[in-house]
Amino acid sequence: MLFPSFPTISIKLCCTILLGLLFSSSALAKEPLRICALYPHLKDSYWLSVNYGMVDEARKQGVELRVLEAGGYPNQDKQKEQLDLCIKWNADAIILGTVAPDMFYSSLNKASASIPVFATVNQLDVNKDNASVLKGVVGVDWYWMGYYTGEYLKHKHPKGSGITNIALLPGPQSSGGTKPVIQGLLSAIRGSDIRVVDTYWADNDKELQRNLVQKAIESHDIDYIVGSAVAIEAAISELRSAGKTGEISLVSTYLSHGVYRGLLRNRVEFAPTDKMVLQGRLSLRQAIAFLNGTPYEKIEAPIIEALTPHKLSPKVIAESLSPSEYRPTFYVHN
Repeated sequence: MLFPSFPTISIKLCCTILLGLLFSSSALAKEPLRICALYPHLKDSYWLSVNYGMVDEARKQGVELRVLEAGGYPNQDKQKEQLDLCIKWNADAIILGTVAPDMFYSSLNKASASIPVFATVNQLDVNKDNASVLKGVVGVDWYWMGYYTGEYLKHKHPKGSGITNIALLPGPQSSGGTKPVIQGLLSAIRGSDIRVVDTYWADNDKELQRNLVQKAIESHDIDYIVGSAVAIEAAISELRSAGKTGEISLVSTYLSHGVYRGLLRNRVEFAPTDKMVLQGRLSLRQAIAFLNGTPYEKIEAPIIEALTPHKLSPKVIAESLSPSEYRPTFYVHN
């Protein structure tokens, strides 16, 4: 007989305590990871598709995900407040789609309370003292989104083919990927007969972009409107209302659900995609791998694909756009 000197009740008590400790440890070990994601906004289907990729991956991986969106690129203070909310929520990792690349340049360690940060989609610049907290980056260089857009136009309108006028509606002037997009586009069209007759700036808000489209149509004799997906979506309906569908061509600098429908219906000529759904998945996988101590690629950049009405790969679209019925999801509980 084991433990002959102990009464039976003591053995039972010991066993109960041991079992309790084992179950308690097991429960703690299975506590899901908590990941907090910050977006600049959810005004268009670009970030909606990023959201879908993260949410679907969080459900598959069994982690908790909390999503906060700043409401637009001008809202730096709001995003800083939301970073504080991630800390108070006891996030294990923060995925940051910043509203401004240099907003945390010298303060990321302090702002994140040293919680590991993973930059998603938008460029996040930090100095050497703050680089240690930035554990991963997912995103493409938007210079190339602009470059491939310009390359398409240059191929259609090479030097000597006749002057072709475009109005450029890139989105917000101070934030997001607008500056590198324009740099890439202007670099690509150099030496062609493409002429940018005007550039109209505004946040990626449907009404603001609709107003700019109307202004572009009225102000100049233009052959193309080239711009953000929000601008191009607005332009599809505005050109129809103005009776100018077919007279002015549309080219988007990135993909959205509305732009995709425009490609399907030959209302939009061209759009590059940087695979937003895939980017959402990759950011979540980076954070999980780091937290689990498993190897991962610290810099991930999906291959940019050029889309036209005659080139719409179902696989590329699935890696780019959320399902049509999908709505923004702000919390995943596992």
